[in-house]
Amino acid sequence: MNEAIARTGVLRALGAMSGTSLDGVDAAVVETDGIGISGFGPSGYRTYLPQERAILRAALGRWEGAEVDLAGDVVDVAHFEALKEFEGVDIVGFHGQTLAHDPRGRGTLQVGDGAALAGALGVPVVWDFRSDDVRMGGEGAPLAPFFHFACAKWMGAENPLCFLNLGGVGNITWIDPARSAPEEPGALLAFDTGPANAPVNDLMMARRGLEMDEGGALAAQGTVAEGLLEEFLGARYFARMPPKSLDRNDFAFASKLVEGLSDADAAATLTAMCAAAVARGMEHCPKPPARVLVTGGGRRNPVLMEMLAAGLDCAVEPVEAAGLDGDMLEAQAFAYLAVRVARGMPTSCPGTTGVRAAVGGGIVSVPGGG
Repeated sequence: MNEAIARTGVLRALGAMSGTSLDGVDAAVVETDGIGISGFGPSGYRTYLPQERAILRAALGRWEGAEVDLAGDVVDVAHFEALKEFEGVDIVGFHGQTLAHDPRGRGTLQVGDGAALAGALGVPVVWDFRSDDVRMGGEGAPLAPFFHFACAKWMGAENPLCFLNLGGVGNITWIDPARSAPEEPGALLAFDTGPANAPVNDLMMARRGLEMDEGGALAAQGTVAEGLLEEFLGARYFARMPPKSLDRNDFAFASKLVEGLSDADAAATLTAMCAAAVARGMEHCPKPPARVLVTGGGRRNPVLMEMLAAGLDCAVEPVEAAGLDGDMLEAQAFAYLAVRVARGMPTSCPGTTGVRAAVGGGIVSVPGGG
């Protein structure tokens, strides 16, 4: 076992995340012993080039084949280029790129070769975080809640609160900071709320050749189709009790619902669907949260943030209001989880993924394969 992994105390961990919105690779350093957060280090970002993004899009929803292999190559190169810039790192948490997620069926697939990355970087790499959770009956997602719990402790939170991540898919973590550990019963409840940015991004690409509705500008010009919104909320997923998770394309029907609308009305309606899904999900919280801290690209959309504030009975703020970095929180989460995996600590539990018992997933690869 590598000495950096085996020793106790605080490690300088580097995490990387490439989400379903396919923007690029986030990388960030967290100083942690796997329990508390001692500090936050530097961060970086490596955008996907248009041709790389096209390769990744072509592989979404696939489990094997040439498209998957090409996507894996893109992920490996992009991550190496993002991570090689960091110095003095003890361990790396490498999430890879989710292409398909079917926990009740074929499992979950994140492409990216952690062993090759360990060799290239010369640093131990923890990867394949989700598979063990799925094998033990869990959803395999979301995995950031244990880190969210540590963030709540770092903030000094006293009352229940929620972290809401709005990437391609939305997910929420409800936290009781009075609990002593994330795996303690009642400490956490986490689940995917529904589609977030992915349908709007797909709409913008299909109709206007743009990656996103920057600042919600197009949605601001449109009118929400209330009837389609109600039809959307009739999906069986919303009646399921959490924990529960989604694949990026599980709500493809939402995009079909708005096919007959103008660009602006379609953007407004899809944005309202994201906010309505969150509001519906909040009904599952054990206690009302004192605040909802929003992370991910969705927090930069003022139209979406206004819709969330109108639909929720508590303060809705970007995570920056709590001193955190909403662009890097997911990358920081996998830095934190890497230390937990390497030290044999759980990274998910029944309240976060529905797994039968607390489990620490992941493969630890060291340079040279030793």
